[in-house]
Amino acid sequence: MSDSRPKVFGIAGWKNSGKTGLAVRLVSELTARGFTVSTIKHAHHDFDIDRVGADSYRHRQAGAHEVALVSGTRFAIMHELRGAPEPSFEEILSRLAPCDLVLIEGYKREPVPKIEARRLESARREPLAPTDPHIAAIAADHPVDETHLPVFDLNDTGAIADFVLTVTGLR
Repeated sequence: MSDSRPKVFGIAGWKNSGKTGLAVRLVSELTARGFTVSTIKHAHHDFDIDRVGADSYRHRQAGAHEVALVSGTRFAIMHELRGAPEPSFEEILSRLAPCDLVLIEGYKREPVPKIEARRLESARREPLAPTDPHIAAIAADHPVDETHLPVFDLNDTGAIADFVLTVTGLR
């Protein structure tokens, strides 16, 4: 990579709009094409990746600031905020290992190019695109007429991946 900041592309949408499914399919598609892809998912609620009673959980409960879990196949670092403010998107981005593309899910308000996922079954149906100038396209499971943006079928992963590569300049 020529610069230190990787290319970033986002997936925005309401709850149950298909964001995670699209993210997973894009990661599979882009890695199959030879790109190194990392992801950042923003959660709007308290979450835990640790089991109650596990050693790492006990370390965190005891007050550890960071707990690194390391094995021969992966490692994870859990960082307890302990009342400190949530880190900015840029702070999290700076902690990732170098890669070609960081795909972000959530972080609706970040000024990065993104695609809006829409499904008929989503929790809310108001479009995000009209009020977010960073939304570059829409991926939907239904016809979308009220836009000047490119519209993709939510399941057309290949075409969406091509679009992401074009927008980020990764071709």
